[in-house]
Amino acid sequence: MGYRVAVVGATGAVGREMLQTLAERNFPVTELIPVASPKSVGKTISFRGNEYVIVSMEEAIQLKPAVAIFSAGGSTSLEWAPKFAEAGIPVIDNSSAWRMDPTKKLVVPEINADALTKEDLIIANPNCSTIQMVVALNPLHKRYGIKRIVVSTYQSVTGTGVKAVEQLHGERRKQVAGESVDYPMAYKYPIDLNVIPQIDVFLENGYTKEEMKMVKETCKILRDDSIRVTATTVRIPVMGGHSESVNVEFETDFDLNEVRSILSEVSGVVVVDDPANQQYPMPMDAHERDEVFVGRIRRDESQPNTLNCWIVSDNLRKGAATNAIQIAEYMMGAGLIA
Repeated sequence: MGYRVAVVGATGAVGREMLQTLAERNFPVTELIPVASPKSVGKTISFRGNEYVIVSMEEAIQLKPAVAIFSAGGSTSLEWAPKFAEAGIPVIDNSSAWRMDPTKKLVVPEINADALTKEDLIIANPNCSTIQMVVALNPLHKRYGIKRIVVSTYQSVTGTGVKAVEQLHGERRKQVAGESVDYPMAYKYPIDLNVIPQIDVFLENGYTKEEMKMVKETCKILRDDSIRVTATTVRIPVMGGHSESVNVEFETDFDLNEVRSILSEVSGVVVVDDPANQQYPMPMDAHERDEVFVGRIRRDESQPNTLNCWIVSDNLRKGAATNAIQIAEYMMGAGLIA
Protein backbone atom coordinates (compact mmCIF):
# COMPACT_ATOMS: atom_id res chain seq x y z
CA MET A 1 0.00 0.00 0.00
CA GLY A 2 1.24 3.47 -0.86
CA TYR A 3 0.36 6.99 0.16
CA ARG A 4 0.08 10.47 -1.22
CA VAL A 5 2.48 12.54 0.87
CA ALA A 6 2.64 16.33 0.97
CA VAL A 7 5.90 18.00 2.01
CA VAL A 8 5.29 21.65 2.88
CA GLY A 9 8.45 23.72 2.60
CA ALA A 10 9.93 21.21 0.15
CA THR A 11 12.56 23.62 -1.21
CA GLY A 12 14.06 24.55 2.18
CA ALA A 13 17.02 22.89 3.92
CA VAL A 14 14.87 20.68 6.15
CA GLY A 15 12.33 20.10 3.37
CA ARG A 16 15.04 18.74 1.09
CA GLU A 17 16.24 16.54 3.95
CA MET A 18 12.64 15.29 4.36
CA LEU A 19 12.59 14.21 0.71
CA GLN A 20 15.96 12.48 1.01
CA THR A 21 14.88 10.70 4.20
CA LEU A 22 11.56 9.57 2.69
CA ALA A 23 13.52 8.02 -0.16
CA GLU A 24 16.24 6.45 1.98
CA ARG A 25 13.75 4.89 4.40
CA ASN A 26 11.63 3.58 1.51
CA PHE A 27 8.48 5.22 2.80
CA PRO A 28 5.69 4.03 0.46
CA VAL A 29 5.08 7.27 -1.44
CA THR A 30 2.88 6.70 -4.49
CA GLU A 31 2.63 10.42 -5.21
CA LEU A 32 4.67 13.28 -3.80
CA ILE A 33 2.92 16.62 -3.36
CA PRO A 34 5.67 19.23 -2.93
CA VAL A 35 4.44 22.54 -1.50
CA ALA A 36 6.41 25.77 -1.30
CA SER A 37 6.08 29.54 -1.38
CA PRO A 38 4.20 31.22 -4.26
CA LYS A 39 7.49 32.10 -6.00
CA SER A 40 8.29 28.37 -6.32
CA VAL A 41 4.84 27.19 -7.45
CA GLY A 42 4.99 25.71 -10.94
CA LYS A 43 8.65 24.76 -10.71
CA THR A 44 9.60 21.10 -10.40
CA ILE A 45 11.44 19.10 -7.78
CA SER A 46 13.07 15.70 -8.17
CA PHE A 47 12.16 12.72 -6.00
CA ARG A 48 13.17 9.10 -6.65
CA GLY A 49 14.02 9.89 -10.24
CA ASN A 50 10.71 11.56 -11.02
CA GLU A 51 9.89 15.24 -11.37
CA TYR A 52 6.97 16.67 -9.38
CA VAL A 53 5.40 20.09 -9.85
CA ILE A 54 5.42 22.33 -6.78
CA VAL A 55 1.89 23.34 -5.83
CA SER A 56 0.22 25.89 -3.57
CA MET A 57 -1.27 25.20 -0.15
CA GLU A 58 -4.82 25.31 -1.54
CA GLU A 59 -3.96 22.82 -4.29
CA ALA A 60 -2.29 20.48 -1.80
CA ILE A 61 -5.42 20.37 0.37
CA GLN A 62 -7.56 19.63 -2.70
CA LEU A 63 -5.26 16.74 -3.63
CA LYS A 64 -6.09 15.06 -0.27
CA PRO A 65 -2.72 13.61 0.78
CA ALA A 66 -2.70 10.87 3.41
CA VAL A 67 -0.31 12.95 5.50
CA ALA A 68 1.33 16.38 5.27
CA ILE A 69 4.80 17.00 6.68
CA PHE A 70 5.34 20.69 7.43
CA SER A 71 8.71 22.40 7.58
CA ALA A 72 7.87 25.95 6.59
CA GLY A 73 8.11 27.97 9.80
CA GLY A 74 5.78 28.75 12.67
CA SER A 75 3.59 31.41 11.08
CA THR A 76 2.90 29.24 8.03
CA SER A 77 2.02 26.33 10.27
CA LEU A 78 -0.29 28.37 12.48
CA GLU A 79 -2.18 29.52 9.40
CA TRP A 80 -2.28 26.36 7.32
CA ALA A 81 -1.98 23.29 9.58
CA PRO A 82 -5.55 23.79 10.90
CA LYS A 83 -6.85 24.02 7.31
CA PHE A 84 -5.23 20.69 6.43
CA ALA A 85 -6.58 19.20 9.65
CA GLU A 86 -10.10 20.50 8.89
CA ALA A 87 -9.89 18.58 5.61
CA GLY A 88 -9.02 15.41 7.58
CA ILE A 89 -5.33 15.48 6.60
CA PRO A 90 -2.93 14.66 9.47
CA VAL A 91 -0.11 17.18 9.81
CA ILE A 92 3.34 16.48 11.27
CA ASP A 93 4.76 19.91 11.98
CA ASN A 94 8.45 20.66 12.38
CA SER A 95 8.05 24.24 13.64
CA SER A 96 7.69 25.41 17.24
CA ALA A 97 4.11 26.58 16.62
CA TRP A 98 2.24 23.71 18.30
CA ARG A 99 4.84 22.12 20.59
CA MET A 100 3.60 23.50 23.88
CA ASP A 101 -0.09 23.56 22.94
CA PRO A 102 -1.69 21.35 25.61
CA THR A 103 -4.10 19.93 23.02
CA LYS A 104 -1.26 18.73 20.73
CA LYS A 105 1.07 15.76 21.11
CA LEU A 106 4.83 16.42 21.05
CA VAL A 107 6.27 13.19 19.73
CA VAL A 108 9.55 11.34 19.70
CA PRO A 109 8.47 7.90 18.41
CA GLU A 110 10.85 5.89 20.61
CA ILE A 111 9.37 7.53 23.70
CA ASN A 112 5.72 8.53 23.36
CA ALA A 113 4.23 7.66 19.96
CA ASP A 114 1.89 5.32 21.83
CA ALA A 115 -0.11 8.39 22.86
CA LEU A 116 -1.20 9.11 19.26
CA THR A 117 -4.80 8.51 18.16
CA LYS A 118 -6.83 9.17 15.01
CA GLU A 119 -8.05 12.37 16.64
CA ASP A 120 -4.51 13.81 16.57
CA LEU A 121 -4.51 15.69 13.28
CA ILE A 122 -1.75 18.17 14.19
CA ILE A 123 1.32 16.48 15.67
CA ALA A 124 4.33 18.50 16.78
CA ASN A 125 7.92 17.49 15.98
CA PRO A 126 10.15 18.63 18.88
CA ASN A 127 13.13 20.96 18.78
CA CYS A 128 16.23 19.33 17.30
CA SER A 129 18.35 19.72 20.44
CA THR A 130 15.61 18.34 22.66
CA ILE A 131 15.09 15.26 20.48
CA GLN A 132 18.64 13.96 20.63
CA MET A 133 18.88 14.58 24.37
CA VAL A 134 15.65 12.80 25.34
CA VAL A 135 16.33 9.84 23.04
CA ALA A 136 19.50 9.19 25.04
CA LEU A 137 18.13 10.07 28.49
CA ASN A 138 14.70 8.40 28.36
CA PRO A 139 15.94 4.84 29.09
CA LEU A 140 18.08 6.19 31.93
CA HIS A 141 15.08 8.08 33.30
CA LYS A 142 13.09 4.84 33.35
CA ARG A 143 15.86 3.08 35.27
CA TYR A 144 17.12 5.75 37.69
CA GLY A 145 14.60 8.62 37.62
CA ILE A 146 15.89 12.02 36.46
CA LYS A 147 15.81 14.88 38.97
CA ARG A 148 17.71 17.60 37.11
CA ILE A 149 19.42 18.21 33.76
CA VAL A 150 22.07 20.84 33.02
CA VAL A 151 22.74 21.01 29.27
CA SER A 152 25.00 23.15 27.13
CA THR A 153 24.63 22.82 23.37
CA TYR A 154 27.08 23.40 20.54
CA GLN A 155 24.85 23.77 17.52
CA SER A 156 25.54 23.52 13.81
CA VAL A 157 24.87 26.45 11.48
CA THR A 158 22.57 24.15 9.48
CA GLY A 159 20.05 24.63 12.28
CA THR A 160 19.66 28.24 11.17
CA GLY A 161 19.30 27.38 7.49
CA VAL A 162 20.84 27.86 4.07
CA LYS A 163 21.68 31.53 4.68
CA ALA A 164 23.83 30.63 7.70
CA VAL A 165 25.66 27.94 5.74
CA GLU A 166 26.39 30.50 3.03
CA GLN A 167 27.67 32.95 5.65
CA LEU A 168 30.05 30.36 7.11
CA HIS A 169 31.32 29.31 3.68
CA GLY A 170 31.69 32.94 2.58
CA GLU A 171 33.66 33.90 5.68
CA ARG A 172 35.88 30.83 5.33
CA ARG A 173 36.65 31.58 1.68
CA LYS A 174 37.39 35.22 2.51
CA GLN A 175 39.58 34.54 5.53
CA VAL A 176 41.37 31.39 4.43
CA ALA A 177 41.55 31.68 0.64
CA GLY A 178 41.61 35.47 0.54
CA GLU A 179 38.77 35.55 -1.97
CA SER A 180 36.65 38.65 -2.43
CA VAL A 181 33.17 37.21 -2.06
CA ASP A 182 29.72 38.48 -1.21
CA TYR A 183 27.72 36.43 1.24
CA PRO A 184 24.59 36.90 3.36
CA MET A 185 24.74 37.57 7.10
CA ALA A 186 22.41 35.20 8.91
CA TYR A 187 23.89 36.28 12.25
CA LYS A 188 24.67 39.66 13.75
CA TYR A 189 28.30 38.59 14.14
CA PRO A 190 30.80 36.51 12.14
CA ILE A 191 30.37 32.79 12.79
CA ASP A 192 33.62 31.40 11.37
CA LEU A 193 36.39 31.34 14.02
CA ASN A 194 33.75 32.40 16.54
CA VAL A 195 30.98 31.09 18.78
CA ILE A 196 27.72 32.91 19.40
CA PRO A 197 26.03 32.24 22.78
CA GLN A 198 22.59 33.08 21.46
CA ILE A 199 20.12 30.93 19.54
CA ASP A 200 16.75 32.58 18.86
CA VAL A 201 15.59 35.70 20.70
CA PHE A 202 16.16 36.58 24.35
CA LEU A 203 13.22 36.37 26.75
CA GLU A 204 12.49 38.40 29.87
CA ASN A 205 14.16 35.83 32.13
CA GLY A 206 17.49 36.24 30.32
CA TYR A 207 17.27 32.87 28.59
CA THR A 208 16.80 32.49 24.85
CA LYS A 209 13.72 30.99 23.28
CA GLU A 210 15.80 27.98 22.21
CA GLU A 211 16.91 27.37 25.80
CA MET A 212 13.36 27.50 27.11
CA LYS A 213 12.23 25.12 24.37
CA MET A 214 14.60 22.52 25.81
CA VAL A 215 13.36 23.17 29.34
CA LYS A 216 9.66 22.82 28.54
CA GLU A 217 9.76 20.21 25.79
CA THR A 218 11.85 17.76 27.82
CA CYS A 219 9.21 17.52 30.54
CA LYS A 220 6.36 17.21 28.05
CA ILE A 221 8.00 14.43 26.01
CA LEU A 222 9.14 12.46 29.07
CA ARG A 223 5.69 13.02 30.63
CA ASP A 224 7.24 14.19 33.89
CA ASP A 225 6.87 17.81 34.99
CA SER A 226 9.01 17.22 38.08
CA ILE A 227 12.24 17.16 36.03
CA ARG A 228 14.21 20.39 36.40
CA VAL A 229 16.09 21.50 33.30
CA THR A 230 18.44 24.41 32.65
CA ALA A 231 20.06 25.05 29.26
CA THR A 232 22.63 27.22 27.52
CA THR A 233 22.51 27.03 23.72
CA VAL A 234 25.46 28.13 21.58
CA ARG A 235 25.97 28.40 17.82
CA ILE A 236 29.36 27.18 16.56
CA PRO A 237 31.02 27.16 13.09
CA VAL A 238 30.25 23.52 12.41
CA MET A 239 28.10 21.57 9.96
CA GLY A 240 26.86 18.04 10.35
CA GLY A 241 25.16 18.04 13.71
CA HIS A 242 24.54 19.41 17.17
CA SER A 243 26.62 18.41 20.20
CA GLU A 244 25.52 18.58 23.82
CA SER A 245 27.33 18.44 27.14
CA VAL A 246 24.77 16.94 29.50
CA ASN A 247 24.93 16.71 33.29
CA VAL A 248 22.05 14.67 34.72
CA GLU A 249 21.21 14.07 38.37
CA PHE A 250 19.22 10.92 39.14
CA GLU A 251 16.96 9.96 42.02
CA THR A 252 19.04 6.83 42.65
CA ASP A 253 22.65 5.85 42.16
CA PHE A 254 23.84 4.09 39.02
CA ASP A 255 26.56 1.80 37.74
CA LEU A 256 28.53 3.16 34.78
CA ASN A 257 28.74 -0.23 33.08
CA GLU A 258 24.98 -0.60 33.43
CA VAL A 259 24.47 2.89 31.96
CA ARG A 260 26.55 1.93 28.92
CA SER A 261 24.69 -1.37 28.62
CA ILE A 262 21.28 0.32 28.79
CA LEU A 263 22.23 2.86 26.13
CA SER A 264 23.77 0.20 23.88
CA GLU A 265 20.48 -1.67 23.81
CA VAL A 266 18.38 1.33 22.77
CA SER A 267 17.29 1.38 19.13
CA GLY A 268 18.66 4.47 17.41
CA VAL A 269 21.41 5.10 19.99
CA VAL A 270 25.09 4.36 19.30
CA VAL A 271 27.56 4.39 22.20
CA VAL A 272 30.99 5.71 21.20
CA ASP A 273 32.87 5.76 24.47
CA ASP A 274 36.49 4.60 24.44
CA PRO A 275 38.65 7.38 25.94
CA ALA A 276 41.78 5.23 25.89
CA ASN A 277 41.62 5.23 22.10
CA GLN A 278 40.21 8.77 21.82
CA GLN A 279 36.86 7.49 20.58
CA TYR A 280 33.88 9.78 21.21
CA PRO A 281 31.00 11.23 19.16
CA MET A 282 31.70 14.13 16.80
CA PRO A 283 29.42 16.02 14.39
CA MET A 284 31.48 14.95 11.37
CA ASP A 285 30.66 11.32 12.18
CA ALA A 286 26.96 11.99 12.81
CA HIS A 287 26.46 13.84 9.51
CA GLU A 288 23.63 12.31 7.43
CA ARG A 289 23.14 9.58 10.02
CA ASP A 290 19.83 8.91 11.77
CA GLU A 291 21.25 7.73 15.10
CA VAL A 292 21.98 9.58 18.31
CA PHE A 293 25.60 9.11 19.43
CA VAL A 294 26.57 9.09 23.12
CA GLY A 295 30.04 9.16 24.67
CA ARG A 296 32.26 10.71 27.36
CA ILE A 297 30.12 8.78 29.87
CA ARG A 298 31.44 9.39 33.36
CA ARG A 299 30.39 10.05 36.92
CA ASP A 300 30.14 13.64 38.16
CA GLU A 301 32.47 13.42 41.13
CA SER A 302 31.25 16.71 42.62
CA GLN A 303 27.88 15.38 43.80
CA PRO A 304 26.01 12.07 44.28
CA ASN A 305 23.92 10.22 41.68
CA THR A 306 25.04 12.47 38.83
CA LEU A 307 26.26 11.56 35.35
CA ASN A 308 28.11 13.49 32.64
CA CYS A 309 27.83 12.57 28.98
CA TRP A 310 28.25 13.98 25.47
CA ILE A 311 25.40 13.58 22.95
CA VAL A 312 25.71 14.22 19.19
CA SER A 313 23.22 13.91 16.33
CA ASP A 314 22.58 15.33 12.88
CA ASN A 315 20.08 18.10 13.56
CA LEU A 316 18.56 17.89 10.08
CA ARG A 317 18.08 14.13 10.37
CA LYS A 318 17.01 12.79 13.77
CA GLY A 319 16.62 16.39 14.91
CA ALA A 320 14.07 17.11 12.19
CA ALA A 321 13.45 15.00 9.07
CA THR A 322 14.04 11.50 10.43
CA ASN A 323 11.92 12.06 13.53
CA ALA A 324 9.07 13.41 11.40
CA ILE A 325 9.24 10.45 9.00
CA GLN A 326 9.39 8.04 11.94
CA ILE A 327 6.18 9.59 13.27
CA ALA A 328 4.57 8.99 9.86
CA GLU A 329 5.89 5.41 9.87
CA TYR A 330 4.38 4.81 13.30
CA MET A 331 1.05 6.26 12.17
CA MET A 332 1.12 4.05 9.08
CA GLY A 333 1.80 0.94 11.16
CA ALA A 334 -0.89 1.85 13.69
CA GLY A 335 -3.50 2.48 11.01
CA LEU A 336 -3.69 6.21 11.83
CA ILE A 337 -3.27 7.28 8.20
CA ALA A 338 -5.10 5.85 5.22
